[in-house]
Amino acid sequence: MFWRSSPGHYAVDLGPEERALLRELPLQLRQAFSADREGSNFRRLFPPAYHDDQKAEEGYRALVGKELEESKGAALETLSRTADASELTDEEMSAWLRALNDIRLWLGTLLDVSEDETTDDPDDPPHILYHVLTALQSLVIDVLAEDL
Repeated sequence: MFWRSSPGHYAVDLGPEERALLRELPLQLRQAFSADREGSNFRRLFPPAYHDDQKAEEGYRALVGKELEESKGAALETLSRTADASELTDEEMSAWLRALNDIRLWLGTLLDVSEDETTDDPDDPPHILYHVLTALQSLVIDVLAEDL
């Protein structure tokens, strides 16, 4: 699915179904976040830095909150924009990794997926989607790790 094609570039070989998902899911996440920024569905995307200190947490959010949102938004935009690409740059591949992670975190929250989940063979479409995204993320990690 992914391999280094030349220094700083990765080849992408995905089917039309996967590409459609990679175009649409980032848009859906951005729309959901725009509609309900404070919603509990985003708790894994923006976990608290200070669990026991509300004032420190507010300071942290004031300091990095906007930059964090913009960074996540840029990665999602890159994934959606390059979903049909046959080749990605290092920066684009890294953005795919971050965006896939954020989409998985959001979907996992919606599905109440936990580390203790034992369903290896889900039969409902949302869980299947979660596992497809997990597999894609793993493949991206593997190809990026080849250079380490």
